[in-house]
Amino acid sequence: MSRLQDKVAIITGAANGIGLEAARTFGREGAKVVLADFDEEAGKQRASELKEEGFEVTFIQVNVADRESVDQMVKQTADQYGKIDILVNNAGITRDAMLAKMSPEDFQLVIDVNLTGVFHCTQAVLPYLIEQGKGKIIITSSVSGTYGNVGQTNYAAAKAGLIGMTKTWAKELGRKGINVNAVAPGFTETAMVEKVPEKVIDQLKQQIPMQRLGKPSDIANAYLFLASDESDYVNGHVLHVDGGIMM
Repeated sequence: MSRLQDKVAIITGAANGIGLEAARTFGREGAKVVLADFDEEAGKQRASELKEEGFEVTFIQVNVADRESVDQMVKQTADQYGKIDILVNNAGITRDAMLAKMSPEDFQLVIDVNLTGVFHCTQAVLPYLIEQGKGKIIITSSVSGTYGNVGQTNYAAAKAGLIGMTKTWAKELGRKGINVNAVAPGFTETAMVEKVPEKVIDQLKQQIPMQRLGKPSDIANAYLFLASDESDYVNGHVLHVDGGIMM
């Protein structure tokens, strides 16, 4: 039997990169997947491609920083499928700059999407998980949130905050049958990393014991484990999928 047979999963930021790969991976394992993303054009396109591959997917446009938008997305999911089993809080943006040059607007925007957005999505989904007495919440942190990263005051602050929320929610929700865990990806081959100069990428690879960047599938497989029944006794954990860069 497939590992997520008939489970309903919401994946935010699923129109590209790691989120899209996770949607494909979950679909392959029998899940009904909601691609929730701000980018309507890309989201509809990806949903249609995944349907052609034989997966049961729906695209719902959402701005995770806007509570009303999140509530609407969650309600639409519940109305369509009758339940929600898994939430993957994968949506995130970057607005990198050194501290001296970072605008207050760019600081706030990253916090609103990457940190507050996770609060909105998780709180909105929670009643459905509590009602069925079981559920999986997966939060995408980052090695930047554990170790910091030059030029990423806003991003590192948000990703560190997510680790605190993961552990808090694991303590609050474990007794209700809900597992809350985080994944901390290292440097992964996505559009976000494509902007980094080749020379910097080569230097990065030198620091990684595995001598390569992560692939979106590496992260998606970690999500899959944490979404499946195999991880029923894993709670409050931050799973580093980073090739060992920070050992």
